[in-house]
Amino acid sequence: MSTETPTDTSSGPASGPSRNFPDSLHIVDHPLILHKLTLMRDKNNSSASFRTLLREISLLLAYEVLRDLPMTTMRIETPITEMEAPILAGKKLVLIPILRAGSGFLDGMLELVPSARVGHIGLFRDPKTLQPVEYFLKLPDNMETRTTVIVDPMLATANSAIAAIQRLKEEGAKDIRFLCLLAAPEGVHAFAQAHPDVPVYTAAVDSHLNEKGYIVPGLGDAGDRIFGTK
Repeated sequence: MSTETPTDTSSGPASGPSRNFPDSLHIVDHPLILHKLTLMRDKNNSSASFRTLLREISLLLAYEVLRDLPMTTMRIETPITEMEAPILAGKKLVLIPILRAGSGFLDGMLELVPSARVGHIGLFRDPKTLQPVEYFLKLPDNMETRTTVIVDPMLATANSAIAAIQRLKEEGAKDIRFLCLLAAPEGVHAFAQAHPDVPVYTAAVDSHLNEKGYIVPGLGDAGDRIFGTK
């Protein structure tokens, strides 16, 4: 997999030369990811198909976001001989979806890393202030020693992602990565300004946000499409 930085477009996903995005942004441009993302964008795709594609694409994205996990070695015996073999080091990885839509990422990522711990953070947007309000938080212990991946399908305004990561930092988390399916330029910039130390991994950066805060062209409300709600 490789990474790229996006450029201006008026109606489609951003791609190509740099548009002054931060170095912390990583666009994972594997052909299988882009193919599955196109299928997910189609408004005629069923909720069942959408969930299946999200599971598949989250597994593929996880390979990139977990590329630099710390390693050590252990002594094992193969059917032929003994050897020092590489193995993951440190405390178990933590996957934390931002509820509710972020939970759609878990199946694929846990298929890849079944031993990972899972935390949850729940946020809703106050209708008056439009700011995120926390209503649920459950985390494993020793967060300061764990690699933590926050997952949410969309990085639109980035308000929820910014608040979630700030909360995790308050709980001691240090090695944090953010993984999403789609991002908007506005969200990328806001996120980088708030948390320049946290890398963002995404399949695509689209054109812009509309007046309702939806990513354009986007794929609609990810939670509604995952769960078949309106």
